[in-house]
Amino acid sequence: MMVLYIVLAIVVLILFLAAIAPKNYDVSRSIEINRPSSVVFDYLKSLKSQDEWSPWGKRDPNMEKKFTGNDGEVGAISYWKGNKEVGEGEQEITNIVEGERIESELRFLKPFKSTSHAYIATKEVEKEMTKVIWGFSGKNKFPMSIMMLFMNMDKAIGKDFEEGLANLKQILENQ
Repeated sequence: MMVLYIVLAIVVLILFLAAIAPKNYDVSRSIEINRPSSVVFDYLKSLKSQDEWSPWGKRDPNMEKKFTGNDGEVGAISYWKGNKEVGEGEQEITNIVEGERIESELRFLKPFKSTSHAYIATKEVEKEMTKVIWGFSGKNKFPMSIMMLFMNMDKAIGKDFEEGLANLKQILENQ
């Protein structure tokens, strides 16, 4: 009888945690770059260029990469397979609003299967100054949603976005 109460208590606890766990995440960071918005946007829409400034590429220099489709156009796909830190997955450009926004779907295969929606937006601040916003969002599915009670996605990924945007600024401003 005691075992039944323990099992019931565990089930109730899991259901309670699942009910209060965050169902969605949305992380973004921005930076201003001293370059015209057209130059910044053209550079950003290339998946191959993203490898130059993305913080994850530096974490595994031996990462396997494959590109399909026309880079910088809707339908282009970048596939990666790397060490434990970068995992395995692919990014597909799903929408481009020329000069404003690039949207993509991130499909993570390892270490955990999940799908997120990423975007990079640009906005002209001045003639030679562009604001870049990099973000991604998704849904926390059970049981991963319970883990999100103990992990802050904004803090975990936000630092990577800040590092990537700083790399981007350095590359573009030194061209």
